[in-house]
Amino acid sequence: MKKSLLALLLGSSVALAACGGEEAADDAENTVEETGDGETTAAAGEEVYQQSCLSCHGGDLEGGFGPALDKAGGKFSEEEILSIIENGKGQMPAKVVEGEEAEAVAAWLAEKK
Repeated sequence: MKKSLLALLLGSSVALAACGGEEAADDAENTVEETGDGETTAAAGEEVYQQSCLSCHGGDLEGGFGPALDKAGGKFSEEEILSIIENGKGQMPAKVVEGEEAEAVAAWLAEKK
C-alpha cells in the first residue's frame, strides 16, 4: 500500500512539473516589450538576461563561468554586443537568445559603462 501511494505521489509530481515547465517556456517567449514605435526596450533586456545569461555571467554582471558584463557598454557598442550574442565569442555559443530578445539584451548591456 505504501509503495502504491509513493508511486502515485511521484507520478503526480512529475506530471505537474512537466505542465509547469511549458508555462515557463511560454513566459520566456513573451518577455520582450515594445515601445510605440516597435523598438524593444532596454528594460526588457534585463529580464531576458535574468532568464538566459545569469548562470554564466552572474546575477550582478560580475562574471562567473563567462566574463563580467558590468562594463560591457564601455568596451563594446550596442551593435558589437548584438554581434557577440548572435555569433558567439570564445566559450559563449552563438544564439543563446535571438531576435528581439537579443536586441533587448544588447541595448541593456550597452548602457553598462
